[in-house]
Amino acid sequence: MAGQHIKLGVDVGGTFTDVAVEVAGALYSHKALTTYAAPEIAIIEAIGEVCRNAQLSPSELSVIVHGTTLATNALIERKGAKTALITTKGFRDVIEMRTESRFEQYDLNLKLPEALIAREHRLVLNERIDARGDVLVALERAEVEELMEKIKAAGYESVAVGLIHSYLNDTHERLVGDVLAEAMPDLPVSLSSEVSPQMREYERFNTVAANAYVKPQMKSYLSRLADGLNSIGADCPVFLMHSGGGIISLESALEFPVRLVESGPAGGAIFAAHIAAGYGLDRVLSFDMGGTTAKICLIKDCAPKTSRVFEVARTYRFKKGSGMPISVPVIDMVEIGAGGGSIAHVDQMRQVRVGPHSAGSEPGPACYQRGGEKPAVTDADLLLGRLDPENFAGGSIALSPKASKDALEADVGDVLEMDAATTAFAVCEVVDENMANAARVHAVENGEDLATYNMIAFGGAAPLHAGRLCEKLGIDRVLVPPGAGVGSAIGFLRAPFSFEATRSIYQRLSDFRADVVKALFADLKREATQFVRSCDTSAEIEYTYKAYMRYVGQGWEIPIELDEADVVTPVSERLLVLFERQYEILFARTVAGLDVEVTSWSINAAAPSPPPEPTMTRKPERKFPVDTTRNLFDPSQGGYSAAAVVERGSLAAEHYIEGPAAITEPETTIIVPSGFVAVAQPDGCIDMIRSTGKDSQ
Repeated sequence: MAGQHIKLGVDVGGTFTDVAVEVAGALYSHKALTTYAAPEIAIIEAIGEVCRNAQLSPSELSVIVHGTTLATNALIERKGAKTALITTKGFRDVIEMRTESRFEQYDLNLKLPEALIAREHRLVLNERIDARGDVLVALERAEVEELMEKIKAAGYESVAVGLIHSYLNDTHERLVGDVLAEAMPDLPVSLSSEVSPQMREYERFNTVAANAYVKPQMKSYLSRLADGLNSIGADCPVFLMHSGGGIISLESALEFPVRLVESGPAGGAIFAAHIAAGYGLDRVLSFDMGGTTAKICLIKDCAPKTSRVFEVARTYRFKKGSGMPISVPVIDMVEIGAGGGSIAHVDQMRQVRVGPHSAGSEPGPACYQRGGEKPAVTDADLLLGRLDPENFAGGSIALSPKASKDALEADVGDVLEMDAATTAFAVCEVVDENMANAARVHAVENGEDLATYNMIAFGGAAPLHAGRLCEKLGIDRVLVPPGAGVGSAIGFLRAPFSFEATRSIYQRLSDFRADVVKALFADLKREATQFVRSCDTSAEIEYTYKAYMRYVGQGWEIPIELDEADVVTPVSERLLVLFERQYEILFARTVAGLDVEVTSWSINAAAPSPPPEPTMTRKPERKFPVDTTRNLFDPSQGGYSAAAVVERGSLAAEHYIEGPAAITEPETTIIVPSGFVAVAQPDGCIDMIRSTGKDSQ
């Protein structure tokens, strides 16, 4: 292997830890159950296994790209560091008051999520900067030094600093940071003007608080991971996937760990975008279903949609507004509690419910026989014939159909007086409808019609459910790529080194100052370029530009893509044309007579990976001879029928199989429903195409 550049991707999920590596064009992968207490244990085990399969020594690895749920889990479970928030006097309760909006309008017993940092740990300083960035009340160094003594005495492990309007003028925050560094040089400090220099103090304060909250834990974890990698001889550079879909250096990740919150799902979206580019698909619904959650993302023109704000730790049926807003660049996706480990139960209305709670890997679904007693989606899939109990996860986990049957009947079937097969089908229908509804709402919110989309399905559970989801959404085609079971880890191998710099400077188009905007873009470009160069010193960098705009008086902005010329020579008339064009796409109209304002600006710098080779798709020409069948529940028939069972590796280009069928591989199973034809493509994708009408929903 000498002389080869060998890149390895590691994705730590809620149930499985996935590893993928490419050697001389061949892909090798492995799934291991996630070890919650010490995630690095499963990582080291999985890397060792995949290297053995690839006949590779860990010392031959050139780069490791890692995505982790550790930051997300710490926020959800409230298991971060003891953190203090230093803020402006009078703004101590911003993160608790929230925006005063009700995410469930008619629930009289609505419970709002608790603030990440309790009130007694929020400290104030007598200072004030106004909305133009001018100092109204100067900050005295003596007051900061006095506050430092309180922080020392209280034994805080991390400090977040969020002062009002610091995104316009960071002098006071930098003074606090300097005093902290002098007094306690080992204390982790996060400044909101560095973590999230954007308007809206609620989102900004939450973001810097979240960054500080997970910072010590991430430092400890990444140090243990580095030690573990060194112990097996893997002393190559380690980079991390960030939530915006790019790769950042270990040093940047340690400073801004909040950018890792959606790192795993972001890798999956990059994976889907790479496949879409190879097939020349300009409208794709990315469907990633693992053991704990399902992620749905719209990909247009081979690029995932992005956003500046997203929520973590939603506490109320995964409703928007019930979680903690994090204001960093992120791939825009819907994430719901629908995975293989999602637990099924019957609610007070005698309706079947699935999720959001998951059995994860400890103890896992009942069929894992690891102590789990609650029925999960995997248990239902097993009873419906979608999984082979002897060949799950490459045969590393033996599944028990009896345990699945007992759990489903005890918690769901007996309550509703249904037999085991009907119960299993009900559970899968509920979880599939939950995902279909999430996709419909996401599409409507973005002004898209899913009937014009293709689907790309990956993750351990997605190929089991993708066909049925397509029936519900009216989608005619779904691609299941090679290595679908470890799609996010493969996505890490495709992701570019990138960083998005964002800043809020308010501008009305009626009073537009081109010189201010031009200078701002120059600063943002330097910042974004510096981050990319910390990962790759020589690559060509590509830039994309955005302005976030709205009509005056509106509460939220829409992103407007800009050209290089718009940055070099900003012109208000040109911005107005771009804004009205995008506004009309989203809302089918513009608003005459209203001024338009820009609230934020961003630049994304990326050193992109080489584009994929175009795939010449083949039509179904040779029917694959089937020797093996098994009973598979067919929703169109309302019962079991004999379905073809084929190993994926035995299919060659142009081979096709008519549904119902199950195409098996070590990390997942592709279920081909009745009315679909599965065609093997030259790049290894399984291309499922609807061959009958759309009335089978």
